[in-house]
Amino acid sequence: MQPLFMRGPSITLRTILLIIFSIMLMMVDHRWHHLESARSLIESVVIYPLRYAINLPAQFISWGDESLSSHQFLLAENKQLKEQSLRAQVSLQKLSILEKENERLRKMLSAQPKVGEEVLVAELLSIDLDPYKQQVIINKGDQKNVYLGQPIIDAWGVMGQIIHTGKYSATAMLISDPSHAIPVQVNRNGLRSTAFGTGHPHKLELRYIPHNAEIEVGDLMVTSGLGGRFPPNYPVGRIIEIDRPAGETFARVIAEPVAHLDRSREVLLVWHNPPQPESEPEPEPESKEDPGPDSENESPAQSDTGKKRQQNAG
Repeated sequence: MQPLFMRGPSITLRTILLIIFSIMLMMVDHRWHHLESARSLIESVVIYPLRYAINLPAQFISWGDESLSSHQFLLAENKQLKEQSLRAQVSLQKLSILEKENERLRKMLSAQPKVGEEVLVAELLSIDLDPYKQQVIINKGDQKNVYLGQPIIDAWGVMGQIIHTGKYSATAMLISDPSHAIPVQVNRNGLRSTAFGTGHPHKLELRYIPHNAEIEVGDLMVTSGLGGRFPPNYPVGRIIEIDRPAGETFARVIAEPVAHLDRSREVLLVWHNPPQPESEPEPEPESKEDPGPDSENESPAQSDTGKKRQQNAG
């Protein structure tokens, strides 16, 4: 009599056979890619519905949030808040500078009039990949009245100036470019100098500083306003290194730009309006003597009056 249930191969043999079969499938798939269609079928039939079912609660919550508030309104509000924050930071950065300036102005009998400034927010489109240039391209151009030599700043300090304008974009040279120079002064005592670019985004060089100049590590350099291109009292850099080599006429002074030259995406274009000279009062016209009756410029009424006087005299 045969048993009711036939006993098959052992579990160990089955495991070995499955491992051999799996290895053969992997070798065939790796060499001839015969299982690519099977994988695609499993992906579309099994995995994709499962993935969609898992993401369904998150999509439902996201849809609910978007239905409660307008997406476009939030984007516009976010952009407006970013611009307001940038303008506020630029205004705050000048407070400490104005305090030092007021201390110097109190010692003087007169002060120069303040300049008016108009600004426009712009965004960086790209950067120049040339290692010997420090230039960026912004998304504002001639249609926004951008002009050559116009200063650009970020929320921390001066970044550079416009060197080329197009219809809808402009190219700006950063203050770290080797061919750029900007007049500066020490905010603590007003010592004037010129900051030259070195080609490194974190280093500026102050040349022609005498050994006995009153300058210290940590001093803040601001624009002096000389030359009429950059408005005065905007932060430029902070002194990080002073070397006074023996036998040299000038000291070697290195400053670090306070602007985030390699990180800022939003910048401000500054319209620097220097004060207009006061108009002199026009001179009053000299009084002319009354012309005689025989004058060619005599009016008809004056001619008639002269004739009557002659008749009365006769």
